Amino acid sequence: MKKLVLAVVAMFAMSTMVMADNDKPVQVNQLPAKAQTFLNTYFKDVKVALATQDTELFSKSYDVVFNTGDKVEFDKSGEWTEVRCRQTGVPAAIVPAQIAEYVKTTYPDAQILQIERDDRGGYEIKLSNRWEITFNKQMQVVDIDD
Repeated sequence: MKKLVLAVVAMFAMSTMVMADNDKPVQVNQLPAKAQTFLNTYFKDVKVALATQDTELFSKSYDVVFNTGDKVEFDKSGEWTEVRCRQTGVPAAIVPAQIAEYVKTTYPDAQILQIERDDRGGYEIKLSNRWEITFNKQMQVVDIDD
């Protein structure tokens, strides 16, 4: 009986590892509607190099990489979770006003090159001056790294 339990656990562990990184290319029109709208709104004139659906054991997400090297990640419903635009900066319209104001006041010469939303409603941004700033859901700075 003990060997049977160990065998079942081992099989589950191996199948979990196989499923844990299941990326498959998809067409942009196969992305959730919210993701398509986001791309058409903020990246209309940028060519998509690759779109993938990442299926993990209990979740699904999407990555879109542009020919410029920029990247957007979406959750299963098509909400953006991360936007990275290392050359031009992230679209200003997606940055919460409090974060934009903080950056403008505190780092007037810096540009937001990456923004990421966490599951708790907070944000992390990376600036062109190499600072990484974390905000909680009340838009208060909770961490700064260089």
